[in-house]
Amino acid sequence: MKHYYVTAAILINNGEILCMQRGPSKYEYVAYKYEFPGGKVEESESLEGCLQRELKEEMGIVVEIMPEQFFMTVEHSYPDFAITMHTYICPVNTREFIMHEHKDFKWLPKEKISVLDWADADKPIVESLLKSEVV
Repeated sequence: MKHYYVTAAILINNGEILCMQRGPSKYEYVAYKYEFPGGKVEESESLEGCLQRELKEEMGIVVEIMPEQFFMTVEHSYPDFAITMHTYICPVNTREFIMHEHKDFKWLPKEKISVLDWADADKPIVESLLKSEVV
């Protein structure tokens, strides 16, 4: 089974969290699910560097990511692949971005993010955010 190392950003603006909805996928179990934006770590790339690159590629935004912004790591196995996902808390000054990879998005207060249909790997992050004092 293929294993991917990925990063994801918990983007926060004005007390709300950005929730991105995936589009169609060859894997039905992740199609149209909500997730935190990010992507795969390339060889010899730092986690923070990966996340900065992915946010620029997927959304056209520049966000400086520092190691102290680390939130949590999730290990998850889907039927066809497994991931290790490193997440970072990323406050942003604007809600403007370009949606290159996703179908839709919502900015929601922390208390409302659990109502969305999240990808299974993102569910532990949602649960931890609900218990945290981050937002």
